[in-house]
Amino acid sequence: MALHAREFDPEDRGPLDGLRVLDMSRLVAGNMLTLQLGDFGAEVVKIEALPNGDPLRAWGDSSVQTHWKTYCRNKKSVSLDLRESDGRALVRLLAREADVLVENFIPGRLEEMGLAPEALQADNPGLIVVRVSGFGQTGPYRERPGFGTLVEAMSGFADRNGFPDREPVLPPMALADMAAGLYGAMAVLVALREREVKGGAGQVVDLSLLEPVFSILGADAAGYKVDGSVKQRVGSASNTASPRNVYATQDGKWVALSASIQSMAERVFRVVGREDAIDDPRFRNNAARVRHRDEVDAIVGGWMAERGLDQALAELNAAGVTAGPVYDISQFLDDPHVIEREVVVDLPDEDVGTVPAHNILPRLSRTPGTFRYPAPRLGQHNDEILGGAGVSAEELADLRARGVIG
Repeated sequence: MALHAREFDPEDRGPLDGLRVLDMSRLVAGNMLTLQLGDFGAEVVKIEALPNGDPLRAWGDSSVQTHWKTYCRNKKSVSLDLRESDGRALVRLLAREADVLVENFIPGRLEEMGLAPEALQADNPGLIVVRVSGFGQTGPYRERPGFGTLVEAMSGFADRNGFPDREPVLPPMALADMAAGLYGAMAVLVALREREVKGGAGQVVDLSLLEPVFSILGADAAGYKVDGSVKQRVGSASNTASPRNVYATQDGKWVALSASIQSMAERVFRVVGREDAIDDPRFRNNAARVRHRDEVDAIVGGWMAERGLDQALAELNAAGVTAGPVYDISQFLDDPHVIEREVVVDLPDEDVGTVPAHNILPRLSRTPGTFRYPAPRLGQHNDEILGGAGVSAEELADLRARGVIG
């Protein structure tokens, strides 16, 4: 693995420079949202509850806070005891000069803390408040705790994922949170644009985890409405295209192949030596191939099983077939395309020297994102942020002595 090294430069400004975001969220969805804004220059201030801060700090299978370092670069940390009225008052103070506030408490909790959007916007009419929750701010499930696992199950995603003769499969990563974070970042930019051109007022963004992950299912609801069909689990195959699957090679490796348009399916049949299948009624078009998916997979899988991975890919690529190897993380990091494109970069880290991380996305030609600082220590920026908001050195010392700040 020979990844490109990057340095942090606090003076490197991105296109969102000047935007201040208060992030009161915990775990993945809110952090994913604010990561997008921070990577492009927004000043993201994590408001972390004492004594332990964001629970994301405790995620991982080692002593190194890998999840925290991944999701919380380009952010600053202020640690407050939110159980204390003075701690909550400091949040309100900071919100007066913020553009965006992100929170993911159970609906109603922000109001109980005296930090309802209406109260914050009374102080700062332009404030955009993003409320992340499992099921949204309305509806009979609004007060339920909403980890991604629940909505990945209830949305229909798990029922579609896995093999037909096995149990439904939950995603092994925070899929619902990631999708919600990306939708949330888009919502913030929409609200900022609207504020800019239509009078300067803020608004509230009601962002559930349930709805973004449901949107990933695409046309499933429409299909059910039209013909009553409930799509079944098909493993790595597809309900809508064939051939599409992973196929074992002679040397025990795997190739992923997708032929979702007619011309691509015809290329596949030619390269596997079955040009006759192109005119076979069972395989003549995509709908027919989906109905006879097992037979298609037997043809492609039989050809694949007679070749090692390198040979199979060489022949498929030469024929212009959309196919590629199934990688684990070590193989992905060693891929020459990944290295040349700098898909993953090595960032300086005070604990282990460097930490690999995904590069900033998306890639902008004129105003790219920037690496300004690593994920912060708990409360690292208390004096900088609170002092900048007008809290005096004497007040900071008193707040620290009373345990209101870390």
